Amino acid sequence: MSDWRIKYGLIFLAIAIFFNISHYLLFTDSQYIMKFVVAQLGFLPVSVFLVTIVLNQLMARREKQALLKKMNMVVGTFFSEVGTTLLSLINPTSPNKELRNSLLPNVGWTNLDYQKARIVIDSIPLDRSRTKGSFPEFQQFLSAKRDFLLLLLGNPNLLEHDSFTELLWAVFHLAEELEKRTDLQRLSDKDSDHLKGDISRVSGLLLVEWLSYMEHLQDDYPYLFSLAIRTNPFDQDASAAIR
Repeated sequence: MSDWRIKYGLIFLAIAIFFNISHYLLFTDSQYIMKFVVAQLGFLPVSVFLVTIVLNQLMARREKQALLKKMNMVVGTFFSEVGTTLLSLINPTSPNKELRNSLLPNVGWTNLDYQKARIVIDSIPLDRSRTKGSFPEFQQFLSAKRDFLLLLLGNPNLLEHDSFTELLWAVFHLAEELEKRTDLQRLSDKDSDHLKGDISRVSGLLLVEWLSYMEHLQDDYPYLFSLAIRTNPFDQDASAAIR
């Protein structure tokens, strides 16, 4: 137990003793004091339960909700600055119709639809060897966002969001790998495969976080969700203009 807790515990104990002694000196009724103490001890387990379990749980839940809101703000900033454009550069393709539909959420989706979409993404291999963006395009984009990524990695609110932190590290690692190459146009087959593997790692993590982000927008920010589905990088007919 920390020193300040011991200190305050002794102070409150001394206050209780002071008032009980004062009561005895004024009324000389030790029997009443004993009955009162016994009665309070009888309610002590209930008080402990209410304070340490119920109240603490309510406070912890409130703090968790506040932290979750802050984390979602950080995730939203990431997708606005980096994530959506990165998805457009990666844009993993597949002839599988079920997979394509899993990347096209709409206003009619429920939590069950998002769960099914995650299962589909995990179960069907994506053709990540094909990307819209070339290595130089990835390098140029991520290099411009390096300071932003470093700022996100230093955000203490992300300590509770393991999956998103893992995504940030994967993106930052890809940026470093690309930055270390002197000529991205002339790579050996092994080196090219290595970079494709890094992009594949980012792609898998990014898709899962993107789905969670879309679900969050649909639940809490319908107006932002409307823009997100109209600019979906996986929708070939996507347009910000309302038609």
